[in-house]
Amino acid sequence: MAAQISGLLGRLQATLREFTVAQRTLGIIGVAVLLLGALALSSWLARPTYSPLFADLSGSDASAIVDHLESAGVPYELTDGGRTILVPADRLYEMRLEVAAAGLPTASEGGYSLLDDMGMTSSDFQQQVTYQRALEGELARTISAIQGVDAATVKLALPEESVFVDQKADPTASVFVRTKPGATMDQAKVQSIVHLVSAGIEGMSPSDVAVIDAEGRVLSAIGGTATDGLADGRTGEYEARVATSVQAMLDKLVGPGNAVVSVNAVLDFDRAVRTTETVETDPDQPPVSSATTVEEYTGTGSSAGGVLGPDNIAVPTQDQGAGEYRRETETVNNAVSTVREELTTAPGSVRRQSVSVVVNEAVAGGLQMSRLEEAVAAAAGIDPERGDVVSVTRMEFDTTTAEQAAEALAAADELAQQERTESLIRSGALALVIVLGVIALALLAARRSRRARREALDLGILQMLEARKAEALEQGADVPALAAAPPTGAPADSLEARRDELLALAAEQPAEVAEVLRGWLVGGRR
Repeated sequence: MAAQISGLLGRLQATLREFTVAQRTLGIIGVAVLLLGALALSSWLARPTYSPLFADLSGSDASAIVDHLESAGVPYELTDGGRTILVPADRLYEMRLEVAAAGLPTASEGGYSLLDDMGMTSSDFQQQVTYQRALEGELARTISAIQGVDAATVKLALPEESVFVDQKADPTASVFVRTKPGATMDQAKVQSIVHLVSAGIEGMSPSDVAVIDAEGRVLSAIGGTATDGLADGRTGEYEARVATSVQAMLDKLVGPGNAVVSVNAVLDFDRAVRTTETVETDPDQPPVSSATTVEEYTGTGSSAGGVLGPDNIAVPTQDQGAGEYRRETETVNNAVSTVREELTTAPGSVRRQSVSVVVNEAVAGGLQMSRLEEAVAAAAGIDPERGDVVSVTRMEFDTTTAEQAAEALAAADELAQQERTESLIRSGALALVIVLGVIALALLAARRSRRARREALDLGILQMLEARKAEALEQGADVPALAAAPPTGAPADSLEARRDELLALAAEQPAEVAEVLRGWLVGGRR
């Protein structure tokens, strides 16, 4: 075994000595690249998979958890600006339990967990304040889970219950919202926050919730009215929706980039409540109740007495004759229906809008502007009775800026394509060098193996020839000369095959063959 290893090392050294400088350089580069690739692959395979231990941590909690991990000797990584801690996946649950047992994180806890530390001797004021803090913490945590919200704070104004107050005040709430970089608070998110808070507090209506963002804009005010921030957002959304609808139509008519649409709208954010009560009777329905009263009187016409005159002397009255009196009264209560209608006008209706369209004169030569104006008015929902205005004109567009922008984009694309091509060329050249080095090493190894095999075979042939030469010398015969190899075709038998191999050996190693023949000749002369 040791002889085989030493022989292998010797053949390897002999092969390396036969390499040229270029071959040695390529071989060294190939071996180095293979070693670096194997090292990178082994390091990547040995690298553990990390999973988040805790996310959205405060600075104090993150520092405390990192100290605990370092004391335990657990590797970790920090991401998201230090707010998220990653640990190896195989130790995730173990470390999560250990960190929780150490009372971490602390700043992230809140909500109803505050009620766990209350003692039996807490006063009513402490219980009320702690309960209010718990509600605020739970609502803030829920709002922070909304996509795009980075942090939220909720403040509640809950009226104190008392039996000495006739009318109880309504609870109110204020919400502070800080969005993540690049995120915006649209109307849908604001309304979701408003209804989330109002539904979580007993007796609170959505109009009693105020929402303020980190820039100081009031997104929702007490009373449910849209303030400047929310009003501008609704107006902008409406204008963008109308402009997009009109622009899509014009792009199909005159082509993209040949029309400009501008919409200016005034929305009505006033809230109005109108109550209408109507009383109607149905003639087909029978009356609810009916009452008839008849009063009738019949007499002779003579009076019962006279009229006193002067000196209390009775003055005889004149006979009126027979008299008759009749009175009839009927009261009917018909079935009536009362219709009470309460109409609340929601804010956000369009009070007035104007649409302006400018078409490129180069492509609008064959268009009828009157028909185009009608199409724009129909697409934008123009109402002349409301005072809406639409204007469609033709003007020559200045395309210098667009051409410069297109050229800049083309140059940037060309540069990026060139960089990608150069990167591919470099990667391909490096791969080609590695492949060529590996192929060269494989060819040289195969050639050396073939030489070793031929040398072993040729030594056996030489020994056979030397034995035959010795026999011929003992018998006094002449040494046979080597015959030339046949020009074409395969050897006829094994002797001819060995002869061809001997000739190949003589062509490859003429010095060694000459030395052997010289030894034969010297031995024959003796």
